[in-house]
Amino acid sequence: MNQKNNQQNQKAIEETSKQLTKNEVINMEQMKKRFLKFAEKHAEIWKFIKFSFTGASTSILEMAVFAFLQYVIFKSLNQTPVTDNAVLAFLGIEYKGYLYSYAISAIIGYAAAYVMNRKLTFKADANPVLSTIIYAIMVACTIAFNTWFGAFLGTWIKNNGWDSVFIEMVTKLVVMTVPTLWTYPMNRFVIHRKKKTQNEQTEAVNDAILQQAS
Repeated sequence: MNQKNNQQNQKAIEETSKQLTKNEVINMEQMKKRFLKFAEKHAEIWKFIKFSFTGASTSILEMAVFAFLQYVIFKSLNQTPVTDNAVLAFLGIEYKGYLYSYAISAIIGYAAAYVMNRKLTFKADANPVLSTIIYAIMVACTIAFNTWFGAFLGTWIKNNGWDSVFIEMVTKLVVMTVPTLWTYPMNRFVIHRKKKTQNEQTEAVNDAILQQAS
């Protein structure tokens, strides 16, 4: 009798487990459908979310490289003044350690962001050579701004006696976030453009004809 009850209990447990697994699969499918529906309905918002995620990912990479260079590779140069240079003086760069660390980490971060945004975020098919040239110009201008802004904040923090690894990282994060004001529009509408398909071009022409007719 006990053996029969045990078998029935075991069977009930197995049935319950199967039902739970089935429900989990159904819930996952429903969540996937809702997610895809949201992404399709709010395409621009979803692109910005992906762009922000890419920016955060590459920012972490950039900050890690910057910290490694600043406090390990170029540690001995953190107190070494840069040579007299009008451009560096204008940008407010005073020490070689910061100059080398920032320049190298920024190049690595922007290169990774370019590849990820082109392939994953916007899935662009525009001319890669032209896109790369425009991106390089934008990056050069952005790095010039970031270098000046970062050096300005870094010098201000050092002069106030707040110099520490944590403050350096927070400053670096602020410096990397501000350029989003122009880097997203440039990436979205200029650098990583996606060519219209034949159907989209036909629909656009038909819409224009209908608007003129009305």
